[in-house]
Amino acid sequence: MPQTTSAPLMAVTGSTLVIAPATHRRAARAPGPYGRLFAIPGTRAFTAGNLIARLPTGMFGISAVMMIAGQRGSYALAGAVTATGLAATALAGPRTARLVDRYGQARIAVPATLIAVLGSLSLVLCVRMHAPAWTLFASYAATATSPNIGGMSRARWTHLLRDSPAAHHTAMSFEQAADELCFMLGPVVAAFLCSAVFPEAGTLTAAALLLTGMLLFTSRRATEPPVSAPRHGSSPLRAVAPFLALFLPLGLLFGSLEVTSIAQLDSHGLGAATGAVLALQAAGSCAAGLLYGSLRPRSLRTCLITLSVAMALPWAAASTGSLALLALALLLAGMATAPTMVTAMSRIHAVTPEGRLNEGMTLAVTAIFAGISLGSATAGTLIDALGPTTPYALPAAAAVLALAVGAAGTRPSRKLPQ
Repeated sequence: MPQTTSAPLMAVTGSTLVIAPATHRRAARAPGPYGRLFAIPGTRAFTAGNLIARLPTGMFGISAVMMIAGQRGSYALAGAVTATGLAATALAGPRTARLVDRYGQARIAVPATLIAVLGSLSLVLCVRMHAPAWTLFASYAATATSPNIGGMSRARWTHLLRDSPAAHHTAMSFEQAADELCFMLGPVVAAFLCSAVFPEAGTLTAAALLLTGMLLFTSRRATEPPVSAPRHGSSPLRAVAPFLALFLPLGLLFGSLEVTSIAQLDSHGLGAATGAVLALQAAGSCAAGLLYGSLRPRSLRTCLITLSVAMALPWAAASTGSLALLALALLLAGMATAPTMVTAMSRIHAVTPEGRLNEGMTLAVTAIFAGISLGSATAGTLIDALGPTTPYALPAAAAVLALAVGAAGTRPSRKLPQ
């Protein structure tokens, strides 16, 4: 009795080779976690808009600095203008997010984006027309109304995946990787446009991308979370306060690590390689974020311990004087940040009151920005006093502080793995 085979059968008929179909075909490979994620109807469309609108996040700051410094000849003025914009964002961001939660993403995000875009256009005109310095501050402050697109995207995933914790973890990992990708590409694109095209090109392109992406994102109404009336006493501030204390040292870590790395490379005459080295760090975080999304989530304490160990590596590498070791250390340090941020942001999701997720997320981002500002300023002071190597102790210390805060001030949640 002939045996059944799974190989195709071949026969020659005249001059034609006929290949018969196999008796048994191998089962189609099951889609991976990201394949299943984007198989959900509407997710690809709102993600496309999200990425387009998110890229300008990494473009506006450096574009404004290069434009103002190039036209006015003052980095001090450029830095003061962008610092004012950051402070305005810290004040306006949570309020914009609160309106988004209360009235819906499309209803609030589009007009808020239009105000931000008009602020960018006003900045360009004021710089070009040599308007008084105060007009630059006022124009850039208006861009603070730009909605937190990352928070709105995460809110959509949370709404769609409310009954699937594993898929939600994958989505949050993707969002963190998208953050890293945009912060990696944004400054590179902005610097190229401002230097190779014309000084205002970076700001104008960023404004166009922000508006286009936001319109595309908000047009996908089927995936938008429903509006829920805020309940009395449902402010997320009290619930997320322990985590704001965690995000502050994490921001300090990011700001101090970036400034110290720039100074370290510049001291070796490699200022031109700064973008590539910082991109390597962001690429490590992006890759780690995507990988983490396909794995079981770890506890926040485990992630913070790993981060503390990883942040000691740049300090040790810089002490050897080897730039190759420093680049490797920054890559590994970057790989430790994404899992920590994904896990910490998931805790924000878990404790934020229902219907206030955008506000809770924006409060977390505001704490990170405040930490970045503090870290950048502190690192700059230490670099001037101690040189470009010793200040690598600052991000290492910030990671240990984050571990201490995370261990002492946050409690396990019933909704997500801890």
